Amino acid sequence: MMILWAVLGYLLGSVPFGVLISRAMGLGDLRKIGSGNIGATNVLRTGNKPAALATLLLDGGKGAAAVLLARAFGADDLAVQAAGVAAFFGHCFPVWLGFKGGKGVATFLGLMLALAWPVGLLCCASWLAGAYLSRVSSVGALVASASAPVWLLLTGRVELIVSALLLGALVWWRHSANIARLRAGTEPKIGQK
Repeated sequence: MMILWAVLGYLLGSVPFGVLISRAMGLGDLRKIGSGNIGATNVLRTGNKPAALATLLLDGGKGAAAVLLARAFGADDLAVQAAGVAAFFGHCFPVWLGFKGGKGVATFLGLMLALAWPVGLLCCASWLAGAYLSRVSSVGALVASASAPVWLLLTGRVELIVSALLLGALVWWRHSANIARLRAGTEPKIGQK
């Protein structure tokens, strides 16, 4: 059953909402705009805030949906986590886009909210704090993903720490170019085209 939930989670995560929304709203091919990323931050670079918000919510929603569907159908804890982790992989490596996807931050936050909502809220607050203080989305992403294992430990949800560490490592790896730009002082600010 765990493999089935992982496959379903991956397929859910693979839906490229940023690309679909940008195309539907006449914004062009998102992969040829700004950073070329398919996530909400790059949609925001088009100047269309409603499209960026829709992308953020839907990308987070697919991570949450993978977890909640598995749980609703009685999957055990490992299968539920597998569904969520697979949704994250689906977003980052979507089969429909030649395995070239986003960085997974919204999907990560959505699945953390579904796995353990207090921890998810703390991760969202960490993202907001990092992004607000730096005015850089990638800083928020790095802070949120790095803080997740700490929040899980402090709230007693230690059974989720391995998944959080894996996802956090992937978020940081997917942001390696952003980290290089942060070091060079060239990382774009939020809302900058």
